[in-house]
Amino acid sequence: MWQMGGVGPMFGQQGHFRNSAPEKIPYALTRYGNEVHRLYRVMNTRLEGRDYVADDYSIADMSLLGWVRSWKNRDIDIAEFPNVGTWIDRLEARPPVQRGLALKAPPAPEISKEEQARVLYGQR
Repeated sequence: MWQMGGVGPMFGQQGHFRNSAPEKIPYALTRYGNEVHRLYRVMNTRLEGRDYVADDYSIADMSLLGWVRSWKNRDIDIAEFPNVGTWIDRLEARPPVQRGLALKAPPAPEISKEEQARVLYGQR
C-alpha cells in the first residue's frame, strides 16, 4: 500500500515535472523533489536491520524496485540512504531480477514531442 499510495504517485509526479512538463515550475520541482527525498528516508529507516521491506522477499520489494532504482534521475544521493542502496544491490543481484531487467521494451514509435504530450496529457 505504501508503494501505491506514496512512492508511485509522488515519484511519478516528480518525474513528470522534471522531464515532461512544458515549463519548469519551481514550486512543483521543489515539492515533489522534497517528497521523493522523504520517501527514500522512510524506506531507509524501514530497511534498518532488514534485508527486505516486509522482512521476506515479496511483492513489496518487486513493486518498489522499478521506482527506487532510478535514484540517479531523481537528484538523490544514494549514499545518504545506505540501507536503500544495499537493498537495490541485493535485489539486482537476484537472477530473476537480472533476467527481468535485461528485457528491452519495443522501440518507441516515431512521433513528435507535441504528439506524445497530446496523447499523454491532452485528454479529458
